[in-house]
This record gives sequence, C-alpha cells and structure tokens, in this order.
Amino acid sequence: MLLPSGWMLRHSVVMWLLFHSLVLMTLFFHHAATSCSKRCYCADSEGAFGGKTMRCSNLHLTEIPQDIPNDTLRLYLDYNLLTSIPANAFHGLPLLAELDLSHNELALLEPGAFRGLAASLQFLDLSSNQLTTLDPDAFEGVTARSNLTGNPWHCDCRLQTALPHLDLEPVSLTGIICQTSEPSDSGAQGVPFLLAKDLDLCVVLKKTTDMAMLVTMFGWFTMVISYLVYYVRHKERKIKHFTIRF
Repeated sequence: MLLPSGWMLRHSVVMWLLFHSLVLMTLFFHHAATSCSKRCYCADSEGAFGGKTMRCSNLHLTEIPQDIPNDTLRLYLDYNLLTSIPANAFHGLPLLAELDLSHNELALLEPGAFRGLAASLQFLDLSSNQLTTLDPDAFEGVTARSNLTGNPWHCDCRLQTALPHLDLEPVSLTGIICQTSEPSDSGAQGVPFLLAKDLDLCVVLKKTTDMAMLVTMFGWFTMVISYLVYYVRHKERKIKHFTIRF
C-alpha cells in the first residue's frame, strides 16, 4: 500500500526539524562546555594536546569560577582574593596540567580541594598565600611539582607528615619558613623547615601517645588488682562465715 505523498513530505519535514534541533543542542552544549569563563581571557594552548589556557589574573575574584571550560590545560587564578579552595573546585577538568593560585589570601584547602586532578596536574603554585598548614586529604593523590613559598607556615607534626606527599619545587626547600612551631621550643621558628637537620616535630606526639598508652595500661592494671583484692576478701568472708556456722 502506497502512502500519500503529502504524509511522506510532512514526515520528512518533522524528521529534518528533529535532526536540526539535535545538532543545535549538541553545538550549544559543546559551546557551553568549551567557551571561556566570563571576565577571563582564553587562548588555545600550543602543543599536541590542544586545550585552552585560561587567565583570570588580578580580577579581584573571591571564589573559583564555575564556568571553567572542561578542555582547560592551564589555569591562572593568581593575584585575586581567594581565601579557600572548596571540595571539588576543579572537578571535571580532566586535562588541567598547570594551576596557578599564587598571590591570593588562601588560608584553607578543604579535603577534596584538588579531587580529580591526580592524573593530569603537573604543576601547582600555592606561593604567597596565608597557608599555615596542609591537609593531605586536600590533594587525594596529586603529586604535582608544587611551589609553597611565601606562606606563614605553622610547623608541626601535621605539616611534617603532609609535605612528603608533594613533589616540591627546589625553591620551596628554602622558602618554607616556620613562622610558628609546635612545640615552640623545637628550634624550628625562623628557619627553612625542610633544611633543618634532625627536626622531628612528631616526637612530642609520639611521647604523648606513649604516655596515654602508659596511663591506660596503668588504669587497667589498677582495675585488675582491685578486682583480685575484692575477690580474695570476698572469699575470705565467705569461708569465715561458713566456719562460724559449723
């Protein structure tokens, strides 16, 4: 049975419109994902990997832009007013190899701050901020070369434990200066933290842990002795009572 030519024409027009709409939607979403963030400057990166270089320097930003293109290769957020990096701030940027966060007011890197960058990130600049310590959970496997100079570091066991997780730039060896330390009499203040010989800020924590274990063991020992004394006396009273009756 042959279909009327008018029906065939209408069907063809509908299919063409649907296809056209699908193409437009695909182009729209692709443009939304790869277009440059507002106020920032973008340029195509040189090299075989392609991607974008995105510069958002000196824009008085107080938070990480939400519209960073997902093909960004290099991201410059230096000379802004950022005070913290929240979790998943750079999630969805699988190509990001260089991240410059220097010359901000960063005092906090939340756990998961650099989540998703372990495979791609090669260089991380956190210099000239307000960081006093580092949380290893902020990096989640990131081993990028890192510049940590120019921060008011509080050198303690936590920082000493976190630093080995990063591949520090040579300049950081002399640029991580202890403004404060714990314990305060460790001799760390005012010296390059990573060049201080035989400096173990975790020794106090170890001593504290050992002391806590000793106190706990002494407490248990005292309880056992007390129970044994009570048990023996209770038995003696029962025996004495039994003897008197008979």
